[in-house]
Amino acid sequence: MHQAPFTTEATDGMARTGVLSLAHGDVPTPNFMPVGTRAVVKALDTDDLEALGADMLLANTYHLMLRPGSDLIDRMGGLHGFTGWQKPMLTDSGGYQVFSLSPDLSEDGAVFKSTYDGSTVVLRPEDSMRVQQELGADVAMAFDELVGLPAERSVVRAAMERTLRWTERAIAAHDRPDQALFGIVQGGVDTELRAESAKRTADLDLPGFGIGGLSVGESAEERNAALDACIPELPTTKVRYVMGLGDTEGVLDAIERGADLFDCVWPTRLARHGKVLSPTGDYNLRTLEHAEAPQPLVDNCACHTCARYSRSYLRHLLRTGELTAMRLISIHNLHYTLGIVRGSRQAIAEGRFGEYRSNLEAGRRPT
Repeated sequence: MHQAPFTTEATDGMARTGVLSLAHGDVPTPNFMPVGTRAVVKALDTDDLEALGADMLLANTYHLMLRPGSDLIDRMGGLHGFTGWQKPMLTDSGGYQVFSLSPDLSEDGAVFKSTYDGSTVVLRPEDSMRVQQELGADVAMAFDELVGLPAERSVVRAAMERTLRWTERAIAAHDRPDQALFGIVQGGVDTELRAESAKRTADLDLPGFGIGGLSVGESAEERNAALDACIPELPTTKVRYVMGLGDTEGVLDAIERGADLFDCVWPTRLARHGKVLSPTGDYNLRTLEHAEAPQPLVDNCACHTCARYSRSYLRHLLRTGELTAMRLISIHNLHYTLGIVRGSRQAIAEGRFGEYRSNLEAGRRPT
């Protein structure tokens, strides 16, 4: 198992910058991973992502194991050979997608129906490891059980305990030397369970740790309390990855608490529906006020889209269903999101993260 060394370079309160070293390169932190569910970030290609300065991508175990199949991707040189992306990649375990499919769960694993052809699929911790090793990403995630919130404490504890047992099975099944295996902290929004899960997962001495089971219905206050409870229990020498978090305020909250990595479909999913991320507040490009607007999506934005195209033109593309609109707005939204973490790194290094965050939030109107 690749040990994925993590080095802290600067701190500002709990916030920190560092470098995560993986088989396909180094990843500066804090950082955001664009989500390539089916081995592609929707509407974008690898040239777009490289131009945006993305350092690491996420791909989805569940979807890729069903189509085209991890064995095919393995024969094509793993995800890096298959996609042409030569920087680091991470694959999730499939746990979140299984959760969304209301599976039959047992200690052995999960049984569910394929969203592609309705066939019965069995996914155990060992299966998730086999698939992720065939996919060949730099980081694989242990198979976990999460629950929707709110939930009874007994249900949350049972899922947390099962996740720990499944993680031990994942460790036993994982033997790819160039791939790091991360465990996942569960516990819902129960701070005692979060702290316990973090401590017991940390005791497994894995190269890094995901914080899962959030962004599933809890409030920002509940999420932050969960992070406050579990992050201090995780070793400072290992990377901390808050799974499924990508909105501006959420990412800043987590960075302030010492988190290092993030992922979310948020920037690109919003783009496909005409929602523009902006330092002065996100807005819907489809509204009439932008019909004759000659300005870019965001004034003084350095992204490819804003350098060349007007709101009026991009709105026209949206309203006529042109696929180019999805690409161009996705480029802008990812530029904005990657800029948040890039700016956070610089601010932490200069000891002014609090000021950086305050200035960002002062300019954002409620949406």
